[in-house]
Amino acid sequence: MRPFNFIKTENVSQALSQKKETAQFIAGGTNLIDLMKKNIAQPDTLLDITSSLSNKIEKKSKGIEIGAMVRNTAVALDETVLSQHPLVSKAILAGASPQIRNMASTAGNLLQRTRCPYFYDVTTPCNKRKPGSGCSAITGENRMNAIVGYNEQCVAVHPSDLCIALAALDAEVNFISKNQKQGSIDFKNFHKLPESTPQKDHTLPENSLITSVSINENHFNKNFAYVKVRDRDSYAFALVSVAAALHLKDNKIVEARLASGGVAHKPWRWYEAEKFLKNKEPNAKNFAEAATIATKDLKPLSHNSFKVSMLKGAIETALQDCIKV
Repeated sequence: MRPFNFIKTENVSQALSQKKETAQFIAGGTNLIDLMKKNIAQPDTLLDITSSLSNKIEKKSKGIEIGAMVRNTAVALDETVLSQHPLVSKAILAGASPQIRNMASTAGNLLQRTRCPYFYDVTTPCNKRKPGSGCSAITGENRMNAIVGYNEQCVAVHPSDLCIALAALDAEVNFISKNQKQGSIDFKNFHKLPESTPQKDHTLPENSLITSVSINENHFNKNFAYVKVRDRDSYAFALVSVAAALHLKDNKIVEARLASGGVAHKPWRWYEAEKFLKNKEPNAKNFAEAATIATKDLKPLSHNSFKVSMLKGAIETALQDCIKV
């Protein structure tokens, strides 16, 4: 790890004014420190923003707002979150370790980088780490990599569990730009696919700060599930994960939400399967058909074809778990 300066900022204005190309913001540091140790990130200055951003969860007229600095554990255990959006809590508790959840911030979770082994191995080509160098995973060991939404530029997958729940719930990311202007991005548009810029994980304007995440009130707080399939029961990233939520009325599905992790460069919504489930009865037959619709056009890589059947089973299981709650 190279030497760096450390500056603790007291407010947003100070943090933004000191942000430059060779400086990076740091909150919990649970991902950035790893990147620095591997010489992937080499900032000459770290701007500590832990005192600059909100660490509160507030009720708003349309739902709740989670401050950028709220630790993952605090989100998972918050009474309002558990009451209104328990899927968020379930997803967080399926991820990482208690020690990391105690440190990781809400905003930092959204911005964490892929865990593709070639991204972390600086001796190998990686377009995400060094644009134009190539993607080693396409013909290499790609067991953990994408089965949808990838291209020849990058087959890495997004690692977050929290983000899968936020994608399913149509959250919104609020930010403040370098010139002090506030804005927001629909969660479905926040993370991006590789396209021609695989080095870019998200659409947050450069040098901006995430200030909070908003989730509107909805009817998905009773019938929900988060299924995570991984190599170990803990401390492991998802091979595939599924966030599922159903709004039920009179034994009919008024609305369904399905999102997955471990399958694409961004949290992936299964919109066609959601549309199929609308106005259907919540039964095994319809759940199986929805899973078939979601997985019918997937294109696995050389070493991860097993993910297709695994994902199909995880979707069915998650939907079944929704009606067992």
